[in-house]
Amino acid sequence: MLLSGSEIKRQMALGNLVIDPFSEEQLNPNSYNLTLDREMQLYTAACLDVKQKNATRTILIPEEGIVLEPFELYLVRSREYTETHGFVPMVQGRSSLGRLGLSVHITSGFGDIGFCGNWTLQLLSVKPLRIYPGMKFCQIYYQELRGAESQSEYASEKYQGGKEIQASKSYLDFQDR
Repeated sequence: MLLSGSEIKRQMALGNLVIDPFSEEQLNPNSYNLTLDREMQLYTAACLDVKQKNATRTILIPEEGIVLEPFELYLVRSREYTETHGFVPMVQGRSSLGRLGLSVHITSGFGDIGFCGNWTLQLLSVKPLRIYPGMKFCQIYYQELRGAESQSEYASEKYQGGKEIQASKSYLDFQDR
């Protein structure tokens, strides 16, 4: 079951969801608009390796915006810190931006129950596109999980609690081999 906007607010009052900062203007009928922070990262290598920690460089998005280059991968984060207890958080790009050729949060649109942190999201544009800090760029929505395992919380420390942009940590999957 998907939570309505009013249920999102109710669950926040109960302490089951946290969105900080929260603005009533960003609340939708069944989701909440997250906004873009100023910081972004780009990988510096021409070829990325899943077994290695890939180097990145940080760029600050100026108030006048920055133009995303086609087929370049940008790592960004939400301004909002979220906590999710008892619900599955899911993030999806906004259709208005999809209609401009922007993909948001490529292939990894859902989090786990108990995830706490700012969201690191991936941006990929098919045409040059100017974006701005503070713009609404994706929506978070919540689903109820049913079953015995629904009581367990996010246990992985790979990305938990992150307030900064977090590049891929896929290399950690190979450390025990």
